[in-house]
Amino acid sequence: MAIRKPVLLIDDTENSRIARELLEDNHIEFVEYHVKRFEEDCCVDLPTTRAPALFAPEGLFRNLDGIKEYLHIEKTNSTSEPSESAYW
Repeated sequence: MAIRKPVLLIDDTENSRIARELLEDNHIEFVEYHVKRFEEDCCVDLPTTRAPALFAPEGLFRNLDGIKEYLHIEKTNSTSEPSESAYW
């Protein structure tokens, strides 16, 4: 069974660029999704969600501090078995 990749919601800000680099530098595979694509693909904007945000099996991580928290969780969990939530 494949493990789901986290989804990084980005915009055109410097924080989104840094978030992308943090994940790449820590060898975390992720799917990138730009907030403008919601407007184009789904005909809706995201008024309450701010980028960068990371949607992962472990939860929702907002802003750079949240993404750094996710990296800490990933490093802690990398030595243990994946939880069932990693397969949803």
